Amino acid sequence: MNWRKWLLISIVVGYMGILIIAPLGAIVFGAFREGVPAMLEALQHPHVLRSFGLTILICLVVVAIHGIFGTLVAWVLVRHQFMGKALINRLLDLPFAMSPVIVGFTLIVLFGRNGVLKPLTEAMGWQIAFALPGMIWATLFVTLPFMIRELMPVLEAFGRKQEEAAATLGASGWQTFRLVTFPALRWAFLYGLGLTCARALGEFGAVLVISGGIQGRTETATVYIFRALDDRQYAGAYSAALLLGAISLVLVLVIDVFHRRSQKSIEQRT
Repeated sequence: MNWRKWLLISIVVGYMGILIIAPLGAIVFGAFREGVPAMLEALQHPHVLRSFGLTILICLVVVAIHGIFGTLVAWVLVRHQFMGKALINRLLDLPFAMSPVIVGFTLIVLFGRNGVLKPLTEAMGWQIAFALPGMIWATLFVTLPFMIRELMPVLEAFGRKQEEAAATLGASGWQTFRLVTFPALRWAFLYGLGLTCARALGEFGAVLVISGGIQGRTETATVYIFRALDDRQYAGAYSAALLLGAISLVLVLVIDVFHRRSQKSIEQRT
């Protein structure tokens, strides 16, 4: 039995090593291959700075929108019954199943040069495709489920008793949510924000298609890495990948803390 246990452990460690540790090691090796000065110089290139600035901007906008509307959607789906609720609940998981490239292509069909809605956006003076709004739209779609799916179980576990007690004491709906409901949601809320941010930082396919990958204008960090590799600018590609990976690693560690706090909160209420 002992040798079976160690065989299973070896398989798991080997599997994780091949999928995670080996690629990370390759990125670190590639970034430092030409030395630290070359890596720092590559990270200071205007295109790198612009791509990371654009990535962070998209991430902040997406997190803010999902923080508000994702909470609202979770609240409505848990607290209210209405026609079409089951369909909406199922559609929430569509971004998990749909390829991001298809998402970007769909937006091109709608808002591209010959898009169905192009006359409408032109009349309003909006540029969706090959511009920041389209990139935000695509990222909003692929990150849609994370906030909602994290908040719904906590809302279900929290129940209605404390909210009803607050209402009985004369609290308004907003006061009840702010003082009673949200404190119970805060760790799940932060966990959902962290997952949304991590997914937004790493999005590539949908953003590449809808943005067109215009150098210096609509390049996010992931799109820059793709172009730099294609142009054989290896120092820039590896350095940017290492920085993006480091940011993601920090996010993962923070998210793990939020996740454990959120799970503890659910267990205390069930």
